[in-house]
Amino acid sequence: MNRLNKKTAVITGAARGIGEAIASAFIDEGAEVLVTDIDKEAGRRTADRLGTAFAALDVREEADWERVFGTLDRLDVLVNNAGITGFESGAVPHDPEHASLDDWRAVHQTNLDGVFLGCKHAIRLMRRTGCGSIINLSSRSGLVGIPAAGAYASSKAAVRNHTKTVALYCAAQGLDIRCNSIHPAAILTPMWEPMLGDGPDREANMAAFVIDTPMRRFGEPAEVAAIAVLLASDEASYMTGAELNIDGGILAGSAAAPET
Repeated sequence: MNRLNKKTAVITGAARGIGEAIASAFIDEGAEVLVTDIDKEAGRRTADRLGTAFAALDVREEADWERVFGTLDRLDVLVNNAGITGFESGAVPHDPEHASLDDWRAVHQTNLDGVFLGCKHAIRLMRRTGCGSIINLSSRSGLVGIPAAGAYASSKAAVRNHTKTVALYCAAQGLDIRCNSIHPAAILTPMWEPMLGDGPDREANMAAFVIDTPMRRFGEPAEVAAIAVLLASDEASYMTGAELNIDGGILAGSAAAPET
């Protein structure tokens, strides 16, 4: 397949998980992919395995965006995938009453400021050709409240809305630059590993986590990547400001009762 043939794509947070799956899918579809991540060692390993280039990128730092984009002659696709939950360093409070201001700001710096900077500099680079696709990874948590993850939910909701703002701005500028958001939920990535554990309890823990998912399973990163391929391709040429949910039916309502 060559749905992304000759397109140049930059993917943030691509060392693992959804970002890695998107990079792999883009390459399979003919794109020239630049893998970026704040984790230099893991990012290089992923890029080497995929047979593509790597650049270190801290999405919170505008100078990093300027450095990375300064090496490119053109940009056809940007995937703003890099993000954190805020729980990476341990079980710190993230509810609206007990979350610290520092933790709140740290999540927004990566999840929201990173997307803002990515969109800003992608638009400027895409002006050279007048077209492109910006894909922002939001979340199911950007569409509903999450009491125990207030900062994460807030940041992902802001990503959803900023996506629409970017889409409208580019259209008003007469640019064929599309901007859309993907809203995954219950996708089996490394983020879940500490909660699922290993050994004999793993299967039971997985079953407990997906009991309220109508499709009764986790999604796979490759399933999110397939949506990103669509949005990056010319097949989605009339899609901008859209939000696509990939959540096994969670946002459709209650879990379906099993057949008896």
